[in-house]
This record gives sequence, structure tokens and C-alpha cells, in this order.
Amino acid sequence: MIDIDKIRRSADIIGESVEIQEMIALIGQVANTDISVLITGESGSGKEVVAKAIHKNSRRKFEKMITVNCAAIPAGIIESELFGHKKGSFTGASDARAGYFEAAHKGTIFLDEIGELPLETQAKLLRVIEQGEFMKVGDTNIMKTDVRIIAATNRELAEEVKKGNFRQDLYFRLKTINIEAVPLRDHINDIHLFIERFGLLFTAKNDIPFKGFSSEALTVMKRYAWPGNVRELKNVVESLLVMNRGERITDVMVAKQLKLDTFQASPNLPVLVDADADKVERELILKQLLFLRQDVNEIKQMMMGSRGVSVNEVQPSNPALFLPPVPSTSNAPGTLAHLEDGALHAIQDDVIGEITMSELEQEMIERALEKFRGNRRKTARALDISERTLYRKINDYGIQKKIKES
Repeated sequence: MIDIDKIRRSADIIGESVEIQEMIALIGQVANTDISVLITGESGSGKEVVAKAIHKNSRRKFEKMITVNCAAIPAGIIESELFGHKKGSFTGASDARAGYFEAAHKGTIFLDEIGELPLETQAKLLRVIEQGEFMKVGDTNIMKTDVRIIAATNRELAEEVKKGNFRQDLYFRLKTINIEAVPLRDHINDIHLFIERFGLLFTAKNDIPFKGFSSEALTVMKRYAWPGNVRELKNVVESLLVMNRGERITDVMVAKQLKLDTFQASPNLPVLVDADADKVERELILKQLLFLRQDVNEIKQMMMGSRGVSVNEVQPSNPALFLPPVPSTSNAPGTLAHLEDGALHAIQDDVIGEITMSELEQEMIERALEKFRGNRRKTARALDISERTLYRKINDYGIQKKIKES
């Protein structure tokens, strides 16, 4: 049995959402093995915390875990840093030096930002993973090491492979186990836990009274995009407490700190709602349906009009999803450009009662997947749902089978 609370405490993981619980459960499944792990995720999302949780719940927990930021080491000396060098192997090598892999023997080495490694270093890293051996710079003797490798990146390594920036064999060797560090926006309801932890630690260390954040302030913070994820949140919390020493943090203070008077947040950013999650997702899908159908309708008008073909002759597989033609005088009063979103209808009146919500949702997902050529990440973003939810709905509707058959 996986003890989620024990794993959470071991690396001080914050969050009680389903996404965090699933991530911790995956950590528990792989921690007690020696298999290499690739941690992916956006900058600031907590990839190093995931690596620590894996190490502290492994059989190597009483040995060292050495963290290497590959992006911070110049390409000319990174091999010496990783594998060590022999005395006199290059100018300035006045003494022999042990590298990180030698120092991490019996323990764990965490290679952060592995996508920054030079290609020639990647080849040597692959040899360490597969055979557990390496050579120091300037030496001819093969050294053995018993080390578990955990790597992390915020890059799309599959794209880097296509560009020739990352070795395909190393990529396949690393991606056997992939854990994604959840971005803050995907578990935004955990934000109060982060704020409380960061606030208490910072105020205790700097002798500042902590009077908390108002509910209005939390609402504003939940609606913000947090492109820098947890790292950005921590900096914002500490700045607010310093700039408003001894005061309860309000929504006005938060808006000023985040510069929300000039920053226009996306309408699709997470918003706190008191509604069933599936209902909210369907409403978001309907909204995206409206936007996509409107774009497709305009394109069809331009293409068909130039060929002398009426746009009404071209219909989607489900007629309910076809918007009426967009008037050419889009700036005239009463046209689509002057209507509120709530006044637009993505479904024709004559099909009301003939199409179910499930059919509409399935059609939306299928068409979005078609538009983005099966790219599920782009599809999830366009529909404003999580990739996890998209995968579940693809399986529920049997869309995966249709994609394979086509």
C-alpha cells in the first residue's frame, strides 16, 4: 500500500487536490525501484520537490542526493563537473577531481534541466544509465558507479529530438517513467495552503506579524494565471508581506502587486465556482464551440464565396453545430460583433431537444482533435480543460478507437 501522507511529509509536498494525490501515488509506485525517472513540468512547478520525494522514499534514502543544474554549468566544463577529471588533463587542472557521479555513488543524482546538456555529454550519460560506467576527462580507466538517475526538464524533449538537439536513444531511455509536476493553475484550489505555509515561514523568519489574506484576496489570486507557478507565488506572498508589514492582505494589495490594473487575464483562466466540475467543463466546451464554429464559418464563407459556392452547401457532420453566416457588415449595430456572448447561439433552435449534451461534447472534442491534428495538449488548451480530463473523455466516448481506425 502507498502511504500518500508519508510521502507528502517526507518532501514537504503541499496540496490536497486530486491532481496532487495522483502525482504522489505515482511517486510511491516508482520510488522504491532503481529505474530512471524523467520529471517534466513548467518552470517553478516543483520538479525538484518531486525528485526529493522519490529519493526520500527509496532504498537509497540514507545516501546522498546530489542536485546538478545542467543549465547553470558552461558546456566547456560540464563533463568535468559530471565525471571528474585527471590531474593535468587540461589547462588549470592542477589536481585530480571527483565528479558528481563519483560523489553520488550508492545514492541519487538529480539532473535538472537535462535538455540543456550538449550532445556529446548526452552520449556519455546514456552509457552511465545503461552500463553504470564512465571515464574521467583525460583518463583512460573505466570507473563504475552505482547511482540512481532522476532527470527533469521544462522542455518538450520529443520536439528537441526532432530538431536534433537531444539524442533519441537517451530520450527513450529516460521517458520510461515520466512524472509530470502539476502546474499551479491545475490545482488552483490548493493556493490557500501554499499561502499559509509561505506566509508563516517568512514572517517567523523575519519577525513580521502574519494576519493572513482576506477571502477577496484569495479570489483574485485564484483568477491569476501564475505563469511562474509556485515559485512566482512564493515571491508574491513574501513581497506582499514586506510591503504591507503587519496588515491583513486585501484584494487591492494583491491586484497592485500583480499589476492587474494593466494585466488583462485570459477569460479562460481558472475561476472559483460553486458548481459541479463536469457541468463547468461542459459550459466551457460550449463556449469554445461557439468560438471555433464562428472561425470555421468565416473561413468557409471566404473560401466558398471565392469559388462561387454557397456556404450553406457545406455542412458539418452534425448540423446543430453550424452557425448562421456572419454578416459582412460586422460593425453594424445588431451584428455578431455587437452582441454579448450570452446572446449568441451555437445550436440552432430547430434541433433543441434533438441533441444531447453528451453528443454535443463528443462532437466538440472530435472536431478540436481534428483541428489540432490529434495533438491532445493543444486540444485541451483550446477546450480549456485539463489533459487528464480530455484523456478521460476520449476514452468515455470511444474517440481513441476512431482516431486509430482513421
